[in-house]
Amino acid sequence: MKLRSLATLAALVIAPLVHAATITGAGATFPYPLYAKWASEYKKQTGTGLNYQSIGSGGGIKQIQARTVDFGASDMPLKPEELTKNGLIQFPTVIGGVVPVINLPGVAPGQLKLTPTLLADIFLGKIRKWNDPRIAAVNPGLKLPALNVSIVHRSDGSGTTFIFTNYLSKVSPEWKSRAGEGTAVNWPTGVGGKGNEGVAAYTQRIKGAIGYVEFAYALQNRMSTAQLKNRDGQFVAANEASFSAAAANAKWDKANGFYEILTDEPGKTSWPISGATFVLIHKQSKDAGRTLEVLKFFEWAYAKGGQWALGLHYIPLPDNVVKLIQTNWKESLKDSTGKPLKQ
Repeated sequence: MKLRSLATLAALVIAPLVHAATITGAGATFPYPLYAKWASEYKKQTGTGLNYQSIGSGGGIKQIQARTVDFGASDMPLKPEELTKNGLIQFPTVIGGVVPVINLPGVAPGQLKLTPTLLADIFLGKIRKWNDPRIAAVNPGLKLPALNVSIVHRSDGSGTTFIFTNYLSKVSPEWKSRAGEGTAVNWPTGVGGKGNEGVAAYTQRIKGAIGYVEFAYALQNRMSTAQLKNRDGQFVAANEASFSAAAANAKWDKANGFYEILTDEPGKTSWPISGATFVLIHKQSKDAGRTLEVLKFFEWAYAKGGQWALGLHYIPLPDNVVKLIQTNWKESLKDSTGKPLKQ
């Protein structure tokens, strides 16, 4: 089988030489570590490959709209009216968290504490030194270096950015008015890195840097993360338990296209910058066979992929949500003639 040209190194990693069917996807970098693992295991078990291009949520949305891939992936859920306009359905796959990552010599991982206001003011450029009295006030006894604060953000259209800026918009009226939320915003300050990978690389390179990445990237790169004060006033660390606590508040509904945002959720142990990642496919398929292969892949992932999700610090969806998603597939998906897609 002749391989398609690979647009990114990520695609090359996920799509080795194959001699069976290959499905294509593109989008969010947030779930890339997991999709790579799922792709490898699925290929071993079924012979079907996955070419997933980790290009950011904005790119994933554009590619599925243009029908250049079998599925798109985004950490920013599309609103019901957007799904209808573009003839799409969406469904969540796993839940994870976005974490502030820092490069502060002398400060142990997880030791720094930040409040929502402090985090917003740092990214607004209002706090310029790490030993600022406002940071010191919530970190008594912690020796903070007199380093300049260097902001690192995403340069590409990103669902990770959407989750992060959605949170900042909820906790800071000034952030909401000056920068707002979205897959791309007008950053008040800082340097941009492409993908979670790029933000991680810049943050590791620059002393005094602070960025934001999906939790799996922080762990894989052994990056230092900060604790955050959540909506209930508790300082919490990012981990599977705090993501699960935030996800417990989710009210998944197929009637609104599974639109759900999990930032600033209540709960004493909830991580405040949690979120799901979503898959987008067309309601009416031009190639029913390829669409069915996509569904088979994610059906397998829901049934057998949980162990790898947990191993990479993502939270699998509850069984009742998976059943709701599969029911939506049966009710919503059509073949090229408009007949229900045979599954």
